[in-house]
Amino acid sequence: MHIDLTQGVIKEHIVKLAVPAVVGYFFHTMFNVTDTIFAGMISTQALAALSLSGAIFFMVLAIGIGMSEAVTSLVGNSFGKKDIKKAEQIVLNSLVFAVILSIFLIMIGLFGVPYLVDALGDPSYVAETYEYINPILFGAFLFILAFFLNAILNATGDTKSFRNILIFTAILNVFLDYLFIKIFHLGVSAIAYATLISEAITVIYLFYKVRRTKLWCGFHELKLNIDIMKELLKQGFPPSINMFMMAFGIYIITYFVAPFGKEAVGAFGIGMRIEQIFLMPVVGINIAILSIISQNNGAKTFSRIPETVKLAITYGWVMSTLGVTSFFVLGEFFASFMTSDPLVIQQTSLYLRVAGLASYAFVVIFVYIGMLQGIAKPAVIFPISVYRQVIAPIIVFTALAYFEFGIIAMWIALDLIIFSSALYLWWYGEKKLKLLY
Repeated sequence: MHIDLTQGVIKEHIVKLAVPAVVGYFFHTMFNVTDTIFAGMISTQALAALSLSGAIFFMVLAIGIGMSEAVTSLVGNSFGKKDIKKAEQIVLNSLVFAVILSIFLIMIGLFGVPYLVDALGDPSYVAETYEYINPILFGAFLFILAFFLNAILNATGDTKSFRNILIFTAILNVFLDYLFIKIFHLGVSAIAYATLISEAITVIYLFYKVRRTKLWCGFHELKLNIDIMKELLKQGFPPSINMFMMAFGIYIITYFVAPFGKEAVGAFGIGMRIEQIFLMPVVGINIAILSIISQNNGAKTFSRIPETVKLAITYGWVMSTLGVTSFFVLGEFFASFMTSDPLVIQQTSLYLRVAGLASYAFVVIFVYIGMLQGIAKPAVIFPISVYRQVIAPIIVFTALAYFEFGIIAMWIALDLIIFSSALYLWWYGEKKLKLLY
């Protein structure tokens, strides 16, 4: 399937691409929610271990996610220029790139994880953390390949295939978690094994779908192209660093939350899971505008780009309003689905009501990052990510800890950091848009 996004009604294209992506990511989030619920059934230590492991493993995955977004941009621009032969070679070279990247990331992960786990200095759930994260690290290549295969499909306008496999694996994961935890009593490692089985099925299905597109010409046509590899690095490095910094930022927050106890760490993990559910429409919009803007940039139909951005912001803020309202009214109710610990429920609802306000800023961040990637101007993503995820949190949270402020002050400070980042990206993005004309 290939949708020409340089023609037709932009509003319809956004909905057509975003809705399947949102449905897919809903089930992806439900996958994670299922893991959180089953971890909570094991123990509060297991819940905290899953939160910490998720933050650490996401650092490894972040590079793969960012690099895969470069594939969507490059293939989309080639489609816009009607250069199918180049698009075919980008696809083949990107899969080789994905394998090389996977090996590198697994090695880095195995070397770096012990330092990150030990840095938190809380032995109460270290054993459970290793029990989960070690099997997951060895299977990292499955996640990387899935990201790259999905990025190829996104560039053609196909967001339905990923939706379909995410629905299937989310349901399968419930069965596997129950089987491995309740029947075989494998503990936290059961969640890792269930995840790896689901991810292997995802890779097989997505590769099958890529082979059915007009982009697939077979590995026998592969011509290793250093220029394509360099372009993948050039376009993929800024979003990769952005995603890595997001993951590292989660680790930094976990580090500063840890002194408040394992209940606070568990609550932070649950709060993020719930927040992800309400941010899914924004993720879908990000995927849609990256595909739309990439094709229009390649076709030089620049007048369609500002309209795409404006509509995306509008849709995102409507969704954010629904989410923020739900956090205020139903915070405890949402948390109670994932844990029965009253202190964890209380801490989770506090996080949602304060930090959840940043949903509006995340809309601006996601939309303008997607736009900058689409027009092949992603350089600013790196410095703004370093500011938002590392420099500002370390400085601000260290000061709050020094003066012994409570955890609510952390969430307020987090809001301010995210909103300031969004404001800068909006200013910078609008300046780059004007240069297109």
